[in-house]
This record gives sequence, C-alpha cells and structure tokens, in this order.
Amino acid sequence: MPVEHYENFPVASLLLPAHLRAPVEAVYAFARSADDVADEGDALPQDRLARLHDYRQALEACANGQAVSDPELAPMFARLGQAIRAHALPVQPLRDLLDAFMQDVGKTRYADFAELRDYCRRSADPVGRLMLALHRADSAENLRRSDAVCTSLQLINFCQDVAIDWHKARIYLPQEDMARFGVDEAQLDTLARGRSTVTGPWQSLLAFEVGRARTLMREGAPLARALPGRVGWELRLVVLGGLHILERIEAVGYDVFRHRPTLGRSDWLRLGWRALNYGKFA
Repeated sequence: MPVEHYENFPVASLLLPAHLRAPVEAVYAFARSADDVADEGDALPQDRLARLHDYRQALEACANGQAVSDPELAPMFARLGQAIRAHALPVQPLRDLLDAFMQDVGKTRYADFAELRDYCRRSADPVGRLMLALHRADSAENLRRSDAVCTSLQLINFCQDVAIDWHKARIYLPQEDMARFGVDEAQLDTLARGRSTVTGPWQSLLAFEVGRARTLMREGAPLARALPGRVGWELRLVVLGGLHILERIEAVGYDVFRHRPTLGRSDWLRLGWRALNYGKFA
C-alpha cells in the first residue's frame, strides 16, 4: 500500500503474527524514511536525490550482507538486511520504492493513466508484494491481485489528497482525464484554495477516478478470501476501508477540498465486524 498515507489502513498491527512484526516494521521504516527524504523539509532537489542515492547504495550493501558505512543509515539497513535474509525477501520491490521516491522529487504531472499506473507499480505495489513474500503466498495470481489492491489504495489517496498535493505543486490526476472532463489547473487552484465550490466538471472527473479505483479494488479483492488467518482478515479490513473511503467521497459530492474523507476508530470497529462476514462487502 502507499507509504505516504497510512492513517486509513492498518500496518504492522497486532493482527500480524509475532514473527512477522519485526520484518514488516523494518520495511515500513525504510519506506517511511526514504519517502520523507523525497517529500519533507526544505532540501533542494539535488540534495534529496543525492541522499536517496545513499539509500540505494545502502540497500544493495545490506542485501548482499555487507555493512553500511553511513552511521545514520546503518541501524535501519541492518534491520532491513536481516529481514531480507531471514525471510528471503525479494530486493526488487525495495529498489522500485526508491525509484518512485526519486521520481517524486522531480516529476509533478502525469500525462495519462498508463503513466500514473507505472508510478503506482513502483510506489504502491511493492509493499503488497513484500507482504505476500513474508507470508509465503506470492503466487502469480496473488501478486496480480495484490497489485490491483495496492494501486487502488494509491488512487484513493490521490482522490483524497488533491488539495494537499496541489499545495506541493503536484497533480496525480492524469492530465488526459482532466482535459476530457474540462478541468484545468486554474480551476483546481481555486478549488484547492477554497475560492470556489465544486462544479459539474469536477464532480464528473472525480467520479471517473473513483470508479477506476473501485474497479481495481474489486479486481483484487478475492485475494482477501484466498489468504488464511489473520493476514486474510487484515486484508479484508484494508479492502473494506478503501471501498468505504470511496463511498464517503461520493457522499460529499466529490468535494474533497472541504470534506477530506478519513476513517476513525468507530469506522474501523464497524469494518472489523464486516470483515468477519466478508462475503457481504461487495
């Protein structure tokens, strides 16, 4: 799932088997830290890229059982390297995450969905793939469904956070879609700054994006039935949470500028009950 917005989705929770909490936390710490390098603070782009290059070198070192010389990075990558070796984790998804974070430093627009999907392949899908590897459940079909769920979660975040992304000078809605529905950057600016209210073109655009995210989520949802035990239950919770956010975006008339949908404790309690009766969610 996307590493930049975990507030809607449980990560490394108590539902995880005890022996998997440490590797999940190691992967999360790596992804969270690298994402902060790309996004947080006021460093210049070239400095961000240089630091992410340090992460890339450290990743390759720890994956090969070598010590990381950078004292700031060494403890984190020691834990990550231990997780890679102990659980035979694939390294490519970790490389893909770093590649996506480096892309975020300079790329702020996406021409079409194919381009955005490629970004999600590297920024979101790797997390699901790593979790499947940890659970020894990374069959080709499971990976395909996991990619659909993870990309859907990323698209949901993009829908939630249009205003937040705009204030970071980024747009994760495909330019092709915006043109199709008659929404330009000037309109987006007035909406994000609260200077106007949503109109038909915006509602049509976001309804289209919501529909795409829902289709992907339902495409991947059978994975939650295929996985046993606590991991299956938690994935059902994630799927239901994502679908519920989409319902809330629709319920506010697609005005995510004044009503950013989130899930609170009471929502998770209700969704937890629904996850026990998962066949009813669709």
